[in-house]
Amino acid sequence: MVRVLLVYESLWGNTEQVARAVAEALRTAGADVTVTNTDEAPESSAGYDLVVVGGPTHAFSMTRPGTRDDAVKSHAAPHQPSRGIREWLSELERPVDGTPAAAFDTRVDKPRLPGSAAKAARHEMRSLGFSTSEKAISFRVHGYEGPLLDGELERAAQWAAALAQQAPNHGA
Repeated sequence: MVRVLLVYESLWGNTEQVARAVAEALRTAGADVTVTNTDEAPESSAGYDLVVVGGPTHAFSMTRPGTRDDAVKSHAAPHQPSRGIREWLSELERPVDGTPAAAFDTRVDKPRLPGSAAKAARHEMRSLGFSTSEKAISFRVHGYEGPLLDGELERAAQWAAALAQQAPNHGA
């Protein structure tokens, strides 16, 4: 059975919704999935066959303490993680070389808005030694607080099903 670590950062709950849809689709495909937010995520990905990371796009990339502060103060975000995916990845023990990894983000639905937390996270994961052959993916949100656009949770489940098909099964 494929063991998956899914770590997410969420301020309004939209990214958490996507993470849970991804986790459920991976479980349906037969994976053993651990889902956790960045504040509670382990310091190591050892023992996992696939690592999936998701977070919101702020200021064209992964969040920073200042962008999370601004989300709470200026946009009334109901939750402020003490660390985001950027900090979690920087504190993560180096993985077993080549462990597959994938990244997703949530972002405001505006045309041609540059930057992507998922692309930045994928790049960081690759530099840590993860295998990042799967493209980063974005899920769209109405405004800062959401909700997700219609069909995004279904699209997340489809993406996860494709991930499950490509994930190695080290236990087989």
